[in-house]
Amino acid sequence: MQVKDLMNPSAVAVEPGSSVALAARLISRHNVGALPVCGPDRRLRGMVTDRDIVLRCVAAEEDPAQTPVRDIMTRSCATVSSEDDCREATRLMAVHQVRRLPVVESGKLVGMISLSDLARSGRFDMEAAQALSEISENIIVH
Repeated sequence: MQVKDLMNPSAVAVEPGSSVALAARLISRHNVGALPVCGPDRRLRGMVTDRDIVLRCVAAEEDPAQTPVRDIMTRSCATVSSEDDCREATRLMAVHQVRRLPVVESGKLVGMISLSDLARSGRFDMEAAQALSEISENIIVH
């Protein structure tokens, strides 16, 4: 099965110059943990997560209404192609310790795929469980 069979093709994105406050509202409204950051041309520039907002903006005592997303986003992020096998997506999630990946074609965002998309398919339960296990191992605070 290919990524395009399970991805969400209508992924919500935010522009680099948008405020962190807008990104937080979009994350809340769409019930997602991360947003791809794209220019008007849909070229992927990075990702911003709820954790980025808390640690890089709120905890740093920056004003979310005045701080642009570009200041707190992660610039280099793992991506997957819509033509890739879903096992490649789970492998990348485990290696990069993420639960969701932007799906890109020629550098442009065409969707998002999450660990839960893979698990819900029923065909990748073992791979998704393994990826989640590997991600969770590195989250434990000592």
